[in-house]
Amino acid sequence: MTDAALATVPLAAAETLESPARRAWRRLIRRKGAVLGLAVIAIFVLMAVFAALIVPYDPIATSWSLVRKAPSVQHWFGTDELGRDVLARVVFGARASLLAGVISVGIALAIGVPLGLLAGYRGGFIDALISRITDAMLACPFLILAIALAAFLGPSLGNAMIAIGISATPIFIRLTRGQVLSVKVEDYIEAARAMGNPRWRIALVHILPNILPALLVQATLSIAAAIIAEAALSFLGLGQQPPAPSWGSMLNAAQRFLTSAPWMAIWPGLAIFLVVLSFNLVGDGLRDALDPKAR
Repeated sequence: MTDAALATVPLAAAETLESPARRAWRRLIRRKGAVLGLAVIAIFVLMAVFAALIVPYDPIATSWSLVRKAPSVQHWFGTDELGRDVLARVVFGARASLLAGVISVGIALAIGVPLGLLAGYRGGFIDALISRITDAMLACPFLILAIALAAFLGPSLGNAMIAIGISATPIFIRLTRGQVLSVKVEDYIEAARAMGNPRWRIALVHILPNILPALLVQATLSIAAAIIAEAALSFLGLGQQPPAPSWGSMLNAAQRFLTSAPWMAIWPGLAIFLVVLSFNLVGDGLRDALDPKAR
């Protein structure tokens, strides 16, 4: 139905006629915080993709004549303790942080959703086994577990992603299991079972699509947590390794010069703050937009 036709029917009827995706998008763009978060995320993604075109300086090139220079026309964000351009390192560092956030959550989804789906739908011994392992992992704080795994695997950005992804997996297992337990008793699931659909088809075709909104919201919020975790691991020397730029390692280097060169800490810290806040705003907006009871 066209927009002109939708305008002639009541709001409730128009929402019924719209596709779920379009209805969710329309609700999302009504929330100013979510739109602002999307805009900031888009800016940082473009920065990460076109970093080489945005900044004229090499992020790892040192210059002893430019050590800890204050922001100027040539170096907008100043330079660090090795004479490297801070703006270039912040822009290129966005790649590590965004990659860590997206890939880590992708790992958690790839492991957590199938296990949660299996536990919630099959029940019995399988459910008990998966649930107890999940409870044991959740007993350890997320960041502590990520640090332990990263230390065990070795310091690198790839290992940090794996450590963060494994640490975030129990959240998705528990969420998926709870959603499956709620959905599998619905009438349409009983109807699908009565029609002779095999278990795998009911789980993948009838249950999984109906729990995706909750998973999408949690994934958005988890990306923000993963970005903070990557910055923490890089700060401790377990993530992106120098001289490659990373917001966490930049903060680690800046802690020794907070009084003499505060710009070294301000800009990477502000970048982490803006990206994490934006993902949280988008997650809150998605939660409201995907709520079927919302009007």
